[in-house]
Amino acid sequence: MTAVSKVTIRPTRREDVGIIVAMLADDPLGGSRERIEDPLPQSYFDAFDRLARDPNIKLIVAEDEEGAVVGCLQLCILPGLSSQGSSRGLIEDVRVSKQCRSRGIGEQMVHWALTEARGKGCKLVELLTHHTRVDAQRFYERLGFARSHIGMTMRF
Repeated sequence: MTAVSKVTIRPTRREDVGIIVAMLADDPLGGSRERIEDPLPQSYFDAFDRLARDPNIKLIVAEDEEGAVVGCLQLCILPGLSSQGSSRGLIEDVRVSKQCRSRGIGEQMVHWALTEARGKGCKLVELLTHHTRVDAQRFYERLGFARSHIGMTMRF
């Protein structure tokens, strides 16, 4: 394993959107969903604006020591009645730039999300990963996540 990279985790800014979309598109699943064009479709910026206004959603990036964005993650705090009315955290869209993987960046972002969720009173944090992303599943299990549910989706 390569040495652990020190990163700074900060809120996403509008100018990060293109970098995030490129990371989301940089695999077979994301490549079929995302649109990498110049200019980037307005829908991504509209979505960013909605996310930035929502106090229950944290969209963060990891910056390396040179200030380059090398990772991203979205944390949603979901209030609920289950578990005695406790909130839960939902971690989504965890990505690390291909050239920066296996340096502990994803682990630092997930630990940030767990700490943030705990601080917001969440009693549970969950995430989904596609069944074909075997490396990601091993990564999450190494961090302490357990296989517990069967996820189902419906695309429109």
